[in-house]
Parts: sequence; structure tokens; C-alpha cells
Amino acid sequence: MNKDELKKRTKAFALRIIKLVNALPNNQAGKVFGNQLLRAGTSVGANYRAACRAKSKADFIYKVNIVEEEVDESAFWLEIIAESGLMPKSKIESLLKEADELTAIFVSTNKTAKLKK
Repeated sequence: MNKDELKKRTKAFALRIIKLVNALPNNQAGKVFGNQLLRAGTSVGANYRAACRAKSKADFIYKVNIVEEEVDESAFWLEIIAESGLMPKSKIESLLKEADELTAIFVSTNKTAKLKK
């Protein structure tokens, strides 16, 4: 997967996160968990774009590490939303799978970049 495809994929992830957050119940837990997920999930693509503009290898590694953390945090909030019963797990499963796949991609990207350092 090249960087343009990954930019599109992380943007699509953000858009799916927005739709899910908008579908959460309008209660305290829905608002709090939704805000956390919205921040983490939409920052994945934004931070990946920043990594693509890194000024050095060290800067790239630093920024990809942030992407890895944000996508993993997104997976956490998705799990909390499902396990708390705010939304049926069946409606979250494909988004959680995408978060897991993106986490794996960025873990691998980070490891590869560190080896080439």
C-alpha cells in the first residue's frame, strides 16, 4: 500500500468514525466516549499526513508513533462503546477491524523506519 492509498484509507476511517459518533445515544456516556473517539479517530489521518511531510527520518518516526497511538486509542474507545452497550458490537465490528488493521500497518511502518535509521 502506497502513501496515497494510506492517506485515503485513514481519511475514510475518520469519516466512518464521524458517522458512528453521530449515531451514538445523546446521553453522558455517549457524549464523553464519542468525543474521545472523535478526537482519536479523526487525528489518525491528520497525523499520517503530517508524517508524510516529515522533515527527517527521526521526525517521520516520531509522527508515525503518534498515528499508531491514536489508532490504538480509537480501537479502545470502540471496544468501550460496544462493551458498555452504547451501540451493538455488530455495528462496530468492521470499524474495529479497520482500527486493528491500521494499528498493524503503523506498527510495521514504525519498525521498518527504525531499522532503516
